[in-house]
Amino acid sequence: MRASARRGPYFCGVDAAMDVLAGKWKALILWELHGHGIRRFAELRRGLPGVSEKMLVQHLREMEEDGLVRREVFPEVPPKVEYSLTEHGVSLNAALASLGDWGTERMRRIGAEKVTVDAG
Repeated sequence: MRASARRGPYFCGVDAAMDVLAGKWKALILWELHGHGIRRFAELRRGLPGVSEKMLVQHLREMEEDGLVRREVFPEVPPKVEYSLTEHGVSLNAALASLGDWGTERMRRIGAEKVTVDAG
């Protein structure tokens, strides 16, 4: 794993946390991996409707560099790659739980629709 380019300086802890969460899909990737444990690329893509292949690849690479996601490649034909959360990723996901609760309450308060994902 190469060293991440995201190293500060930071104004505060929130600034440092948001640095590794920058991007629309990173928190959702954390949520998806937390809910399913191990996912292959196509499974992640199906679980995140609207994400492009390019964005998913980019975010997964950054999250791997930041130590949030583990990428395991199996020497098979065709190649098999699995993604899972590291201990660091699990701790970040736990820290986001309160934010998720806040967002759920906001959805209820404003009557926002919740997107459902086909488990397929």
